[in-house]
Amino acid sequence: MQNLAIKNICHWALAVMLAVCVIVPALAVTPDEILSNPKLEERARALSSELRCMVCQNQSIDDSAAPLAKDLRVLVRERLLKGDSDREILNFLVERYGDFILLKPPMKMDTLVLWVSPFLILLFGGLALFIKGRRNGERYLAVETLTGDEREKIDAILNSKKADR
Repeated sequence: MQNLAIKNICHWALAVMLAVCVIVPALAVTPDEILSNPKLEERARALSSELRCMVCQNQSIDDSAAPLAKDLRVLVRERLLKGDSDREILNFLVERYGDFILLKPPMKMDTLVLWVSPFLILLFGGLALFIKGRRNGERYLAVETLTGDEREKIDAILNSKKADR
């Protein structure tokens, strides 16, 4: 009975966590930020989804509820209202914050480490696992021959087991 109650609590907790994960990003853009022009708002949302929240770092400013993300969303919308192109807005933000502001930074010498490091980590990790597996395999495959005394002891033990039956 108690296990059933614990299961129900766990199911409810999981449902609440999933609901929060789905709802929170939708609440990031507040109604006072939304532009009245649907075309400009669409461009603002597209740009915001390309920009990294400098506080959260793994979220776009479109998904983040951090105050800095809100400031950046407002800045993007202000620049759109001034008539800046998408490229001009992105260039302005990159000048101000560096390539890190972009969720997909361009590949160049400054960002090469960002692009190559995941592959190097996978390569070295796989290589380490391969070498470890070979060493373990060799250890288990190595057959040591028994000396005459050892063979006699094993035979004696096996014969005594047979006699006990």
